[in-house]
Amino acid sequence: MRSSALALISIVVALTAARADDTCKAQAAASKLKGEDFRSFMKDCKAVAEMVCNGRAIDQQLADEAKNSFTKKCVQDEIGR
Repeated sequence: MRSSALALISIVVALTAARADDTCKAQAAASKLKGEDFRSFMKDCKAVAEMVCNGRAIDQQLADEAKNSFTKKCVQDEIGR
């Protein structure tokens, strides 16, 4: 549980700081996360990525289908799929 909290903190800092260069998968691999820690990290990372991508879509004043398409692609890029 403690490692999950540390992982969440590191991902929030990485994504909100100055636009992380690594995807969630790359960060998890670098941290050598396995099993439940990996799943928890990826879940938290995806949630943060969705918030960041929704914010970008709002900043670009996208609406409806354009917003949905942009957000979906952005999240996939952030998590590394």
